[in-house]
Amino acid sequence: MIKRFSVLAVALATLPAALPAKAQNTAAIPGYAYGDKRLAHSPVSAADFELLKKSVLFTEDDVKALHEAGEILVPQTDKILDVWYGFVGGNSHLAYYFADRKTGELDKNYLARVRARFGRWIADTTAANYDQTWLDWQHEIALRHATKKNKTDGANAAPIVNYRYMVAFIYPISATIRPFLAASGRSAADVDRMQAAWTKAITLQAILWTYPYIREGQF
Repeated sequence: MIKRFSVLAVALATLPAALPAKAQNTAAIPGYAYGDKRLAHSPVSAADFELLKKSVLFTEDDVKALHEAGEILVPQTDKILDVWYGFVGGNSHLAYYFADRKTGELDKNYLARVRARFGRWIADTTAANYDQTWLDWQHEIALRHATKKNKTDGANAAPIVNYRYMVAFIYPISATIRPFLAASGRSAADVDRMQAAWTKAITLQAILWTYPYIREGQF
């Protein structure tokens, strides 16, 4: 099994590049459903989400910092995805979630479809548009890691992303963004400010994405 995962780097090299979000036609992104009225209503109320933001010290200054970060990060989307996919590919226990359960081979179509949505997610994260539509989309993303995994993309991979990795991913997705922010030439203070805002945003989303894993009444 590990030998099969060693070919991930080759598989990733053949995936289509993600266009900068401003150049994307979101309707062409497979499985992207932000704003779709058919999505389930988020079980997390706007009031509870405000308390979550307060708990991670997220303020309007962070919203501004994320907008600034977006101007820097969105044009570098494909390079960022290369780093993240390289991290997954370098760890067979993570690549496992993209492998066909029957053959053990990596599902390149699944990888490509997720990559396209992941690219758009960078833009959505830096937009920091925390309305009900956004909350509903976060709940859909949560379900796609749990009870609805594979369904959007017609994959036959692991039926769920285990809870522990939903939490563990907060750090690598946060820490690896700093070099891309620093490449802008902005001051260290500005990079620190944008990095902090990004980390808070990732933490907030990861919490929302764990909702399906928590027993009713415990979230």
